[in-house]
Amino acid sequence: MGAEWWALAAGLLLAVLGASVLPVVAGAAGVPVLRRGRRARAARRARERRTDAVIALCGALAGEVRAGRQPGEALVCAARDSDGLGAAQAAVIAAARFGGDVPGALTTAARRPGAEGVRGLAACWRVAVDQGAGLAAGLDRLEAALRAERDQRADLRAQLSGARATAVMLACLPALGLLLGTAMGADPLRVLLHTGAGLACLVVGGALEAVGLWWALEIVRRAEAS
Repeated sequence: MGAEWWALAAGLLLAVLGASVLPVVAGAAGVPVLRRGRRARAARRARERRTDAVIALCGALAGEVRAGRQPGEALVCAARDSDGLGAAQAAVIAAARFGGDVPGALTTAARRPGAEGVRGLAACWRVAVDQGAGLAAGLDRLEAALRAERDQRADLRAQLSGARATAVMLACLPALGLLLGTAMGADPLRVLLHTGAGLACLVVGGALEAVGLWWALEIVRRAEAS
């Protein structure tokens, strides 16, 4: 069970306090939305881990080549301890060990999100092994480029974190208003859940709240994706 089930728990609590079933319905509707957000964050973290693993793979392979190993042997040693190839790791190792299609196996490994840099490794392999160019020098340039791209994404994400936090904080203000109203003895839950005007305000306000939060986060997401 993920943290999204706290939305249902909060709905149950509000249902008991407000003597209405509407908070339970709203909490249940929020569970799949929050689950989707949690899975998106988990996918992003997995993507970042794969990117780091690909950068480490390029550095390890360059080090093995400089140590005097042949490219195939160096790739076997570097790929054996790397998490950047995923399910294609065995295919890459087998191709490198037995003289198979190493660039093709690397291209297959690059299809996973976050492992796109492996395509650059496949290109370096084609140029270096097939045409006799320096593999270590190409891997150094590839590693530097991937590292710079990762640092740029991290810097942009840090700059956008303030806007994202502001949007979430503004979205929580209505809940703070309900708490203040309850503390002042106004009983806002009774007004919102058991009167026609209150229900209308709740529906319109909830819709505006959802659209505003989605709009703000979508702007941040598009800026980060660009």
